[in-house]
Amino acid sequence: MLEKRYKKSGQVCTVTFTLSEAIEAESACLVGEFNGWDPTATPMTRGEDGAFRVTLELQAGREYQFRYLIDGEDWRNDWHADAYVPNGLGEDNSVVVTRIEESSS
Repeated sequence: MLEKRYKKSGQVCTVTFTLSEAIEAESACLVGEFNGWDPTATPMTRGEDGAFRVTLELQAGREYQFRYLIDGEDWRNDWHADAYVPNGLGEDNSVVVTRIEESSS
């Protein structure tokens, strides 16, 4: 699941990525264009509710492909993503879309 909040400038979007508590895992990492597809760069933290979460600040007005890496070997999509695109490996990547918010004067 994706939760988006925009900074007052409208140029930055804070996105919280949440991986369902139904996923049984020891660890989860968020992997995508925003971290060079590095499978260790963005580990997620398990909350008291059992869900894994991580929050990133992303440039607004862009689309970012991403996936979740579960226990270092199982790739999963976010089924609440804004879109999906083929990744060339016979699967799809999730996409988060950030838009530029008009700043209020």
